Amino acid sequence: MSTSILFSPIKIGSVEIKNRFVRSATHDFMAEEDGSISERQLALYRQLAQGEVGLIISGHAYVLPSGKASPRQIAIYDDKFIPGLKELVKVVHQTESRLFLQLSHAGRQTKEKICGCQPLAPSAVYEPVYQVMPREITIEEIEQVIEAFIQAAKRAKEAGFDGLQLHCAHGYLLSSFLSPYTNRRQDEWGGSLENRAKVILEILRGIKKKINHDFPIIVKLNSSDYLPNGLEVEEAAKVAQMLEAEGLAAIEVSGGSAEAGKGSMWPGVRPEEEEGYFVPAAKFIKKIIKIPVIGLGGLRTFRVMERLVASGEIDLVSMSRPFIREPDLIIKFKRKEVSASQCISCNKCFNPRGIACAEIKKEKLI
Repeated sequence: MSTSILFSPIKIGSVEIKNRFVRSATHDFMAEEDGSISERQLALYRQLAQGEVGLIISGHAYVLPSGKASPRQIAIYDDKFIPGLKELVKVVHQTESRLFLQLSHAGRQTKEKICGCQPLAPSAVYEPVYQVMPREITIEEIEQVIEAFIQAAKRAKEAGFDGLQLHCAHGYLLSSFLSPYTNRRQDEWGGSLENRAKVILEILRGIKKKINHDFPIIVKLNSSDYLPNGLEVEEAAKVAQMLEAEGLAAIEVSGGSAEAGKGSMWPGVRPEEEEGYFVPAAKFIKKIIKIPVIGLGGLRTFRVMERLVASGEIDLVSMSRPFIREPDLIIKFKRKEVSASQCISCNKCFNPRGIACAEIKKEKLI
C-alpha cells in the first residue's frame, strides 16, 4: 500500500476528499437528447467512483437552454432534471468518492441549431471556430443568467451533490466576461477587472445567500486565453483573490479557448519535465491565496504528480483523458502496477457518439 502524499486526504471547504486525484469536468456526449442523465452516464460515473477517484467533477451542465454548448450535454435549467441527477449522485456515493456538478453557459461557443437562439456574449465579437457572430447580452439577460446559475446550484444541492464548480474557463460565457478580448463593454459589466469579474462574483454571492454556506463552490479559471489582449495570469490571480474573499473553496487552473487554437487539452504526450503545462500558472496563483489549488495539463506520470503536490506547487492533480482510457488508474497507482497512464493524448476519445478511448478500440480490433 502506498504512503504517498497523493493518497492523503484534503478538505475542499467542508468536504473531505479521500485523495489528491480529481477527474476534471469532461463533456461525455452521453446525456439523453433533452439533457437528462442516461444509463450510459450512470455506468461511466460508477466506473470512475469504483476506480477510487477522490473528486469527480461532472461534465458541464447548462443552466439555460441558451447556454447549451453541445449535443447530449447535461442540463440543469429545470427541476425536471433533479431525479436523474439524484441517480448520478447515488451511483458515486456507493463509494467514498465525492461528486461536484460543473455549471456552465456556452456563451458564443455554440451554434443556433444547438442553443435555439443567436449565441450570447458580453460583446459582439465574431467567433471563427463556430462561425458565429454573437449578440451582445443585455443587462436584463445578464441578471437572468446570474439567477439561472443560482437556481441551478439550488437544484444541485437538492440532488445531493457534494459541491459545485463554476466553469469560468475555455471561452465559455463566464470566461468571456473576464477576458478583455471578448468583453469590450463600457458599462458596469466591462472595462476594469472588477467589472469584468462582477458576473462571477454576483453568482457566487447569490449561491452563498441561497444555499447553506457549508456547500463548497469551486471555480475552473483560465490562466491565459492565448488570445491577443486576452486574460493573462496576473489578472487571473487577482480574480482568484476576489473569489476567495467571497468564500470560494478551491480553484482549478486551466487555460485556452476554441478560438485560440490552443484549448485546455493539448495533443501529444510530453516529456516528464513538460507535464502539467498549466501548473506554473497554478503555482503563481497559489502563492497569493490560501484555498486549495488544483493543477492540470497533460499530467501522466505518478512521480511528477507526487513531486508537484509534495513541493506545495499545487494541492490536487486533475486529469480527464487518462480516466477515459483507464478509469481504474488510481487503483493501479496505489498498487504500484503502473508508473504512468497509458494515455497518449491523441484527443480521439472525444467522440460525438460518446467518449471512449480510440486506442483501446484499435487494440481490440488487432
